[in-house]
Amino acid sequence: MNRNKKEINIKGTIVTLFSERDEDFICLTDMAKSKNAEFPADVIKNWLKTRFTIDFMGLWEQMYNPNFNLVEFDQFKNQAGVNSFVLSPDKWIKNTNAIGIRSRSGRYGGGTYAHRDIAFEFGSWLSAEFKLYLIKEFQRLKIEENERLAVGWDTKRMLTRINYRIHTDAIKAHIIPGRISKAQENFIYASEADVLNTALFGMTAKDWRDKNPKLQGNVRDYADVTQLVCLANLENLNAEYVRGGLPQKERLIKLNESAISQMKSLVGNASIKKLENK
Repeated sequence: MNRNKKEINIKGTIVTLFSERDEDFICLTDMAKSKNAEFPADVIKNWLKTRFTIDFMGLWEQMYNPNFNLVEFDQFKNQAGVNSFVLSPDKWIKNTNAIGIRSRSGRYGGGTYAHRDIAFEFGSWLSAEFKLYLIKEFQRLKIEENERLAVGWDTKRMLTRINYRIHTDAIKAHIIPGRISKAQENFIYASEADVLNTALFGMTAKDWRDKNPKLQGNVRDYADVTQLVCLANLENLNAEYVRGGLPQKERLIKLNESAISQMKSLVGNASIKKLENK
């Protein structure tokens, strides 16, 4: 679960964000401070109790939350508009099993957070200007993140490309016999690549394509950093096994054992985490 803290500046108001399973949540408490710096919770409560807000959030939850409590939602909807009606984020979450709004404790980073869809709606309630600047800064942040990911991905993929040359050179020198066609040569390379794929991912390139017909690229394009580091190590190991004359079946068993052992060591490794964040 990735909850790395991020911040954006909305005309002098610092707004915190975090990501969870590729979904972004924006701090409503920080946003509310633009209207009432001393009592931001009251601003959120005033927004929550309106009929339009309850209708909007109820619709959002019904679209994305199969466990949303419609009975409690209907009760809140019936009470909306009554002067005595008060609705806090905690009460909304507890009674309806809502997932679009989250409460986080802590002196730093604590407060009420909402999925970006809901946060943008809250921004509209605060002011049209605030919402426009919020969307603009949020989009800028996502563009910067995507650019960093692209650069980092190129670096990570280069790890396996460099080692793959060592791997193919060993295959060419010790497995490929002379006077065969280019097609036959490519088949041998692909076969050896699948030894690595099977050892690490548990499937061949064709198996992966059959399971993911809508995705572009190959299984290695969707590997995480830990898997790519392990793959680079396996390429070196397989090159040595090839030079030593080990049959493919024995190499596959040894490589799979190495993959299991290495992944156990690499998961959670501090250096790997640094590479992931580049």
